[in-house]
Amino acid sequence: MRSRLGSTMLRAEACASIFSKRNIQNSEEMPMLEPTRQRTRPSLIRFALCITLLSVSSLTAAQDIPRTADGRPDFNGIWQAINTANWDVEPHAASFGPLVAAGAIGAIPAGLGIVEGNEIPYTPEARAQQQENKSDWLANDPLVKCYMPGIPRANYLPFPFQIVQSTDHIIFAYEFASASRIVYVDQPDFEAPILSWMGHNLARYEGDTLVIEVTDQVPETWLDHAGNHHTDALRVTERYTFVGPNVIQYEAILEDPNVYTRPWKVSYPLYRRLDDNMQLLEFKCVEFTEELLYGHLRKGADTND
Repeated sequence: MRSRLGSTMLRAEACASIFSKRNIQNSEEMPMLEPTRQRTRPSLIRFALCITLLSVSSLTAAQDIPRTADGRPDFNGIWQAINTANWDVEPHAASFGPLVAAGAIGAIPAGLGIVEGNEIPYTPEARAQQQENKSDWLANDPLVKCYMPGIPRANYLPFPFQIVQSTDHIIFAYEFASASRIVYVDQPDFEAPILSWMGHNLARYEGDTLVIEVTDQVPETWLDHAGNHHTDALRVTERYTFVGPNVIQYEAILEDPNVYTRPWKVSYPLYRRLDDNMQLLEFKCVEFTEELLYGHLRKGADTND
């Protein structure tokens, strides 16, 4: 995933190692009274060569990423996360699912989590609320009822999503529930008219990184099936950075003083879907939830169920 970044770091370490070793050798081999200028000149030349190599490596990596006609990183494409964060963003062991009859296919897979530091910094009251949510998540998780997932959850659902990028706007289209959001680029004064499920999205570029500030989300969305939650004060700062032509490193800082004691971060890679004829298909989940939500209203339904 980070092959180019790792290669650059290895070159830096190698340069530093060579530079250090040669300095030691020079100091041991040359007489103490030899002029300083003569002793340091070879080291300075080697150091300059290392800096040149590192610069060329960084430039090559930057040129390898796709770009738009105006030179910005080109995020157009269909992307998907491969992790278990939709079950629980924090580290978790495999466990039974909510429906025993589903057996192994309904079990919850283990995951290393995507939270930096492994634990969300909840207030004691907010952690208690999370545990209560988790205890009956099948009944309480809005996603089960086909509500839109919100940000950042939409990006790590087990469904692909498509980015359509233009100069002034970026559209994120999600396969789950046909959810979408419009991102306004370089329009910092555009205020949100109302709260919404997918939030108010304002973007800017910091070098080759796309930064999106997401605010004004309704408080009903959860972060996962484990009941991790927020309020309408949530601010999500997303960062999208290419680490290869087909891999984006995604990071998001979440701030909500109503439930978190400090800002905290999630991070994971997003992979470009390279399948032949890849496209978003329909997952209009309303029809799958009608019986769950409205079955009790059917004529002749058992009111005791």
